[in-house]
Amino acid sequence: MVGARSREGVSRRSFVKAVGASGAAAGLAGCTSRGQSADPNTVKWAADSDAADNAQAINDALHRAGLSKDISVEVLAGSRQTGVRQSQYQRWLSANLEEPDLMLMDSGWALTFIARRQVLNLSDALPQDMVKSVRQNFFDASVATAKSGTGDLYGIPVFVDFPTMQYRKDLVKEAGFQPEKNDWATESMHWKKFSKVTKEVKEQNDDVAYGFSFQGDLYAGLSCCDFNEFMTSWGGAYFGSHDNLFGPIGERPVTVAEKPVIDSVRMIRTFIHGSNASNTLDGYAGGISPRAVLSWTEEPSRAPFTNGNVVMHRNWPYSIIINGAEDVFGRDLGVMPIPYGVSQKEAEYEGTGGPAAALGGWHNTINPNSPKREQCIEVLRAMMQPSFQLEMMGVIGWTPPRPSLLESEQARQVDIIGRYVDQLRVAGKNAVPRPVTAVWPQQSNKIAQSVHAAYSGDTPPERAMNTLKDQIRQIENYNANE
Repeated sequence: MVGARSREGVSRRSFVKAVGASGAAAGLAGCTSRGQSADPNTVKWAADSDAADNAQAINDALHRAGLSKDISVEVLAGSRQTGVRQSQYQRWLSANLEEPDLMLMDSGWALTFIARRQVLNLSDALPQDMVKSVRQNFFDASVATAKSGTGDLYGIPVFVDFPTMQYRKDLVKEAGFQPEKNDWATESMHWKKFSKVTKEVKEQNDDVAYGFSFQGDLYAGLSCCDFNEFMTSWGGAYFGSHDNLFGPIGERPVTVAEKPVIDSVRMIRTFIHGSNASNTLDGYAGGISPRAVLSWTEEPSRAPFTNGNVVMHRNWPYSIIINGAEDVFGRDLGVMPIPYGVSQKEAEYEGTGGPAAALGGWHNTINPNSPKREQCIEVLRAMMQPSFQLEMMGVIGWTPPRPSLLESEQARQVDIIGRYVDQLRVAGKNAVPRPVTAVWPQQSNKIAQSVHAAYSGDTPPERAMNTLKDQIRQIENYNANE
């Protein structure tokens, strides 16, 4: 995931060309049990297909950021499915393999490796200036998912992900709306208005198939991200106030069956099934989302929007680079914060209400069995540099993990995505972490199942959420003393 990006369907390789053969990706299966790279200064980095496609650009940026020219990074392209990569890492680390040296871990499950102490304790291994910089200069919410319960640092954020609502600005304007005058870029709109705007624009454009697309498949991205956003924007929560997100397990209230959560489910049912369907909300424009969203992850949901067949599309920053390209929408791509159901002042729980944006992102960790620890540390130091992070923002769409960079003039100068840094800053200020604890993987599966059943119409929302409440509480209680 980026956030929960599974990268199924149409690959970004159709949009981001590989920039050279040097440092080209090797298959993950090529890692051996004890063998080392022929070059002791080649660090093997298990990452994703985006990084592999841009291996040469990454190496060039690292060297410009201060990495010794004697050290190079070989990028290993991981599965598009984040869960598959998690399982692969588990096999490697359980077998005490020496490679890969570095591993890019989803902020949603890095803690499971940290809890088992299967990755290197960076608070002990890194120079203290690097540890201090991460703690002081990186997004707090992101760093929190890279630390142990005792506060030691085990991962360094490489990028954070904040979703936004992308839209066809050309069609919106033709329909008579004024996004610039009404400051859509930074002022979130209510879901009710959003639904009506979307329906009106779609009805004025017969060649546009869908109004609103998002990721509603039965997968980890539903529980960590889309549902988390919808629920939070209504004032709902998994465990009440957000100071309970990271535990303690078994001692926090389970609040998924409360009215704000159920209302958020009813809203999505309205969007998918229409206003006349059962368990929907009055006053909202219905039928703006196709039933197909229930089988869409990030890439399958993006493709129709990129092809011009959707008015509004929720996705991560990588897709802004694709959709904002001159041969797609260019400056006709609009970007705004996620809409809201209740304001933060109206919400009961701290951290809820308003334009919630699910916090995604990935961390770098060091394989404790790697014989190239010094080289790994030097690579991490270079990746922490603002210059590297800004370059990756433009090349891949990786949002810098430093809040200050999103406020910088340099960020605004980055091609395409630099036009939307204000929107990303709003998303960052309203970022909602998933409740990452040792039991989150179990809970995530149950959440996705119950929410998907409620969205699809298989189970009434209230029954689905009450069942989910019991399941989450059971997992909490069973693991409370583990």
